[in-house]
Parts: sequence; C-alpha cells; structure tokens
Amino acid sequence: MNPPFVSPPSLAQQYASHIRRRLLALLLLLLLLSSAFIADLATGPAGLSYHTVWQGLLSPHSLEESTRIILWDVRLPYAVMAVLVGAALGLSGAQMQTVLNNPLASPFTLGLSAAATVGASLAIITGFTAWGLGPDLTLPLCAFAGATVAAMLIQFLAWRSGASAHAVLLFGIALMFTFEAILWLLQFLADSNALQQIVFWNMGSLARATWPKIGVLAAVFGVCALWSQSQAWSLTTLRIGEDHARSSGVAVERLRLISLIRVCLMTATALSFVGTIGFVGLVGPHVARLMLGEDHRFYLPASALAGALMLSTASILSKVLVPGIVLPVGILTALVGVPVFMLLILRQRGGLRT
Repeated sequence: MNPPFVSPPSLAQQYASHIRRRLLALLLLLLLLSSAFIADLATGPAGLSYHTVWQGLLSPHSLEESTRIILWDVRLPYAVMAVLVGAALGLSGAQMQTVLNNPLASPFTLGLSAAATVGASLAIITGFTAWGLGPDLTLPLCAFAGATVAAMLIQFLAWRSGASAHAVLLFGIALMFTFEAILWLLQFLADSNALQQIVFWNMGSLARATWPKIGVLAAVFGVCALWSQSQAWSLTTLRIGEDHARSSGVAVERLRLISLIRVCLMTATALSFVGTIGFVGLVGPHVARLMLGEDHRFYLPASALAGALMLSTASILSKVLVPGIVLPVGILTALVGVPVFMLLILRQRGGLRT
C-alpha cells in the first residue's frame, strides 16, 4: 500500500514559517536581554535579591530609602545606559556593514571613537567649560563635537567621491589614524592629572550615566531606529548587490549617505556619554546575522538587541570579576569581543565543527 501523498507547503506557508522563526529569534534575544537587565540591577557591592529588584521596580516606595536610592539613582541609570549604548552601537554596526559591504566595518572604523576621545581630551587638558554648564556636561558636549567634526569630514569626502563604499571606508581609516595621532600628542602634553582622566575616558565607563543623558540618547536612538526600519527593504536589496539595488530603483549613494548620517548621530551621542567602548558594533551584527540572516526587517532590531545584550552582560561582569571594584566596561567588551569575533570568523569559514 502506497503512503498517502502529502503536498509540499505552499509559498505562503513557507513565508509564514520564515516569519515565525525570525520572530521567535527576536523574542529569544529580548528574553535574554531582559534577564541580563534584571541581573545587572541585582549585581553590585550592595547585594540585592531579584525579589527586591522586582519589588523596587513595581513599587519603589515599598523599599527602604537606602535601598531605593541604590536601585533607582545608581543601578537603574547604569543598566539602562548599558542597554541604550549597546543597542545604538549594534544598530550602527549593522548599517555600516551593509552600506559599506564589509563585515569588519563598525562605528570605530570611521574614526568616530578616536574623534570623540580627542574632543573630550581637549576639554580635560584646557579645563574648558561651555557657557557655565560645568565639567559634567562640557565633557560629553566636547566629545560629541569631536565625533561630529569627524562625521562631517566623512560626509564631505564621501559626497565628493560619489559616496562609494570603498572610498568611505578608506576615508574613515585615514581619519581614525589621524585622530589617534592627535590623541597621542595630547597625552604627551598633558599633566599627570589630565593624563589619568584621559586614560579613564578612553577605557569606557557606564558610571557617567544620568537620567538627562539617558533621555537624550533614548530620543536619538528612537528616531534613528524608526528611520532605519523604514528603509529596511532598501538595505536588504543593497545587501544583495549594488547593481541589483539600482535596477530595483534604490538610490544607492543617497541610501549610503543617509545611513552614515544615522550611524554618526547615534555613535557620537552614545560615545559622548560613556567614552570609548569597542567591539559591540562589530560583534553584535554578526550574532544577529547568524541568527536571522540578511532580512533587515529582522536583522536591524536583532543587531540592536544583540548589542544591548552584549553590553549589559559586560556591565554584569565588570561588577563581579573583582569584588568591591567596578571595572571600566570598555575593558570587558574588548576582552570578550575579541575571542567571540574570532570564533564567529572561524565558524563562518568552516574552520570549526560543532
């Protein structure tokens, strides 16, 4: 007796299955990020139980005043800033790797990080205070100005060269080395106190987080994320190839310039508040690509979630590796990011068998 004939799934059924799998992957990343966020709130020198964290989040006035201050004034801004900065860097890296067609592209490839550090270093060395704002606001403002100058130079050079991916990448690398040379000069000229502050800034830290800074970054990220998502189809088409994108009606040069503007805005804002944090914008998009592929409707939010998860995890590690000391989170992202990135490269090249 022959087995009953089972018709293959229709294209509509295959597409629905495709969407479900990617939505489940996004849900998994969101659950992992939520768990890491709660763990970040519970971790620190003053140990808080998960029950206390939940109680404090749902009903702050039910906690003792000291516990409420620790949770809401110290740990919550720290943890929220980690999520926002990680998401901004992850989303920026995803767009850069697409529009530059280079898997090694990240916000730091364009020299924005070095430019932000130069701006902050100038403020530290000169003691400059902008319009009586005080050093706490002047320092991120100068860092943002430095990154903005680098972004404007890149945009100008990209416009003059026709916004080709190869030219933009080369300009970014050249600017990165230029700003790093300026930074070395400033460190050589700085006194011991200023040099210590510059070195600490260059390590990257979430300890500078405040609610006003979080509000600014959240607004910038929200606008850029929605803007990016509105161009998801064009970015997906560009990933297939520039010629295919042009034949489909995509203005490739315009799309590349607009994407770089978003990247520069998000990166400059994030780095101006926390200093140098590397590898998040490089590793996060690779993790998202392995999980969800190149469909940018899912790839872009997954890159943001993966970047946020990576930095939130690094925030937890920064508080538990050395008891009683909070390490600069930039050190952890580099130490974790390098082996993870090497593992991803080996896996993609078929060098590892699992």
